[in-house]
Amino acid sequence: MRRTILLPERPFALERVSWLLLSAFVVVVDQLVKTAVSSELDLCMPGRCESIQILPVFQLTRLHNPGAAFSFLADAGGWQRWFLVVISSSVSLVIMAWILRLRKEQGWVLAVALSLILGGAIGNLADRVMLGYVIDYVVVHYDDWYFPAFNVADSAVSVGAAFLVLDMFIMRPQDAG
Repeated sequence: MRRTILLPERPFALERVSWLLLSAFVVVVDQLVKTAVSSELDLCMPGRCESIQILPVFQLTRLHNPGAAFSFLADAGGWQRWFLVVISSSVSLVIMAWILRLRKEQGWVLAVALSLILGGAIGNLADRVMLGYVIDYVVVHYDDWYFPAFNVADSAVSVGAAFLVLDMFIMRPQDAG
């Protein structure tokens, strides 16, 4: 008589760890690119700005942002550094705990969303703690219109937020009633 051996399903805890590894991957890529940009490009200053033109509407330019998104609080005088460190550390801890408590039925879209947001938050948090500012370098523009400069971490947060919206409105239709 032949027996079939059933292997246990991989515990979902291992999948949670893989989501944290995705966050770590975002942090590593973000920091590597920021290091490369910092070593290859001089800081853009008024009257002197070194850029690498990639496309007519896209260039790499090294900028330092002491504020939050869209340079909010950039001119606040220095106190914003530690305020933003506390806020992003707290948010990162909450998201990490959320990832560790995810259930399989919540789906992969939510897990990817949270992982990308966490990786981006930690990538910029590392800059803020070590340097006092965030290194931005991607500049998108058309003629005299410029979108605020951003980096890999910012992109990960934005894509993660889009996945979060996707999860809320498309992947999880609201119960009627």
